[in-house]
Amino acid sequence: MEQANPAVVAPVLSGMVGQHFAREILQSSIARGVHAYLFVGPAGTGKLASAKAFAAALVCPFGGCGNCASCRDASLGIHPDITVFERQGAAISVDEAREIAFVAQRSPNASSRQVLILTDFHLVSGAAPALLKTIEEPPPTTVFIVVADSLPASLVTIASRCVTVPFHSIGVETITEALVGEGYERSLATSVAAASFGNIDRARLLVGDLGFRERQDHWRAVPHRLDGTGASVATTVAELLTDVEEIVVLVRARQQEELLEHEAVAKSSGDRRVFGLKAIEERHKREQRRVRTDELRSGLATLAGVYLSQLAAPLVPPRRMAALEDACCAIDEAAKFLSRNPNETLLLQSLFVRLGDLSA
Repeated sequence: MEQANPAVVAPVLSGMVGQHFAREILQSSIARGVHAYLFVGPAGTGKLASAKAFAAALVCPFGGCGNCASCRDASLGIHPDITVFERQGAAISVDEAREIAFVAQRSPNASSRQVLILTDFHLVSGAAPALLKTIEEPPPTTVFIVVADSLPASLVTIASRCVTVPFHSIGVETITEALVGEGYERSLATSVAAASFGNIDRARLLVGDLGFRERQDHWRAVPHRLDGTGASVATTVAELLTDVEEIVVLVRARQQEELLEHEAVAKSSGDRRVFGLKAIEERHKREQRRVRTDELRSGLATLAGVYLSQLAAPLVPPRRMAALEDACCAIDEAAKFLSRNPNETLLLQSLFVRLGDLSA
């Protein structure tokens, strides 16, 4: 095998945005890898895409050239020596852990090693003990990439057996420059980056969304629409949730394209159905929920910005300042409550009634 030059970034790793330290670890590991890696950091920081890119580099005979048949198959998700495990339910089950352990014992088909990518591992829960020995002492030709949003107590022992690759939220400027480099206009890239909360996946979704700026304007107009009546609250909430559905429709369209690609791959292989279809569909549902939550959180941040700009204005009367501060606190509380998967309509209605009372 031709070994990678650690001073040069492998082409398959070049798409990692704002994760320079993580990329250095991965680049140096291509030629001198270990048996397990833990990619840990907030959602949307590119962990899974980086895991797939690193896996491609590990099975590529040229260290991740991006051009060979191995890299092509890896990019299409059909490389025989790269397996991505996605949970079927709310958490990784013991049965799924046993399946992972079984696959780990297989020999590589086309490369000198196989790579198993374990997603959502912060939800490993009671299945952790069933995986510990497998990850601690896999066959010499098996490499694990464990992907997690956080490091819960159930994962600490497994984490100690892995090389930790940290991922961090990405700054607005870094996301902006990445989008500009991908060909987008700077003012749009800047607006999208500010609304992405350090989430490169969300930024790339929004930058292709023609309704992004209009939705932001709708949130900025909320204070002017609340006239103290229940009708204004109900109408405003209904329209904002319709806006949210627009971006979910965009996500569904992209997911449909992914399913068509999987179906084409299955057909070319002579299979009658897509392997792991249920897991893919469950992941798509989670993605849609996450996009809804991110969109609402972004909208609330835009709304808070309206009140904050008024707070920063000169000569604000004390009573008005207190009302503006209360409004910002109410919006912050609503944003935090989103993590509990609440009824979106009731949450926004309650918030807007409160904001209307503060404006009265």
